[in-house]
Amino acid sequence: MAKPLETVLVKSPHRRQTFTDQQLDEFLKCADPVTGPHYFMDHFFHIQHPTQGKMLYHPYSYQVRLIDTYHNNRYSISMMPRQTGKSTSAAGYLLWYSMFVPDSTILVAAHKYTGAQEIMQRIRFAYELCPDHIRAGVTSYNKGSIDFENGSRIVSATTTETTGRGMSITLLYADEFAYVRPTIAREFWTSISPTLATGGKAIITSTPNSDEDQFAFIWKSANKCEDEYGNPTELGVNGFKAYRSYWQEHPDRDESWGENMRAQLGDDRFRREIGCEFIINDETLIAPAKLLDLDGLEPMYKTGQVRWYEPIRKDQVYVVALDPSLGTGGDPAAIQIFEATTTRQIGEWRHNRTPIPEQIRILIDVVKHINETVADEKSIYYSVENNTIGEAALISIAEWGEENIPGYFLSDVSGPAVNGRRTRKGFNTTNKSKLSACAKLKNLVESGRMKVNSKSLISEFKNFVAHGTSYAAKPGETDDLIMATILAVRMLTVLQSFYVELDSHMRDHGEEIIEPFPFISMMR
Repeated sequence: MAKPLETVLVKSPHRRQTFTDQQLDEFLKCADPVTGPHYFMDHFFHIQHPTQGKMLYHPYSYQVRLIDTYHNNRYSISMMPRQTGKSTSAAGYLLWYSMFVPDSTILVAAHKYTGAQEIMQRIRFAYELCPDHIRAGVTSYNKGSIDFENGSRIVSATTTETTGRGMSITLLYADEFAYVRPTIAREFWTSISPTLATGGKAIITSTPNSDEDQFAFIWKSANKCEDEYGNPTELGVNGFKAYRSYWQEHPDRDESWGENMRAQLGDDRFRREIGCEFIINDETLIAPAKLLDLDGLEPMYKTGQVRWYEPIRKDQVYVVALDPSLGTGGDPAAIQIFEATTTRQIGEWRHNRTPIPEQIRILIDVVKHINETVADEKSIYYSVENNTIGEAALISIAEWGEENIPGYFLSDVSGPAVNGRRTRKGFNTTNKSKLSACAKLKNLVESGRMKVNSKSLISEFKNFVAHGTSYAAKPGETDDLIMATILAVRMLTVLQSFYVELDSHMRDHGEEIIEPFPFISMMR
């Protein structure tokens, strides 16, 4: 009678075994706490090559350095190109760790369920091909977990906000961490960090995505290797060791391969997937390559909580745009300030707990501050978005009295009207007007004609993506600074008719509304 499949593939736990001298020597070399991982992976770790099938893993030089980074550091973060063996190398190291470091709990967290299962499949494949004198016996052997006789176990899971909460983790492996949804990644790391603080190790690997996600945040901190006096340190300020490899290090990839891949993927995807640059994967309003070039500035000064990035200049024209909010802790209200004829961002304000009357007071303080320098109310224009809660902003302005506010209250010349008369001041936003302003904003920023100084605004641009037939912030992100900027762009468009210099600066040749590509959803 044939043995059950499981008893053939795995080693039974707690059984007596006799070793030859050679087998004992091989086992001791694998168990060496310094060189063990390399010896094990070079002699007993089998992989499934996509074209050559089953074969022993003989690491390339960059993979040797990667394994050293895993083994010799408590916290490590690795940024590597696609298909360079980062997950395979991790699978081999996790298998070694579980069999030769007793009583370890290893958590494999991947951005998708299939990703976690793929890593576990590589671990199971390698384990089943290990000779009995090397591998540990198992007490439980499943698709999502393996328990070993030495008290160690490997558990796989999809990365969520609560993955690993309550576990005593010895080693965390987070795979393709940059592709976990940003809000989930932040909550996951917040949840898992206290667990690791008791002495656990963490290995994070990924190809880059946005430079605003949790992976990028950890990566940047890991590369800040200086102490408070500027002396170089081995680890980053967050205690992580950063490791980076390049596609040219793979012996099968040369410049010809790179040219072919660039032609297949396109420049942006090649730079992100192969070149490991932080270029955003989603269809952002502003081109990813341009977003990479936007740095932002620290504010020159503040008036209250209004951040000013450039000095106010006499003989210039200014627009001040308010996108109001309820001020109850939900979406923030935002004010953007631009120098009109140069379309340079001068200042901004944002807060989510300021009531609407106070938002109008801040708007008035801004225009008064500008007027102190320009001393010409004809050079200041302000407005608000008047959809829904914007009505309350209009009431507050009316209570202040426009005659008491320096500058002109600008309204949309193409806005809704009844019997030829405008019924509401300010700017009413429709899907069409938003798309038109988005197209203008895109052209101004990408051509370099609009100077964006705010790091917060740049951060919102990186999460402002195609949403149906329009654009909006990713789930869990905000776009209030962008909406105030869009309002400022609409104000500038109205002013084009009155200022020749502004008209020349704003005019685009062959400009069209840039609608997002249609998104096709397939449902079962």
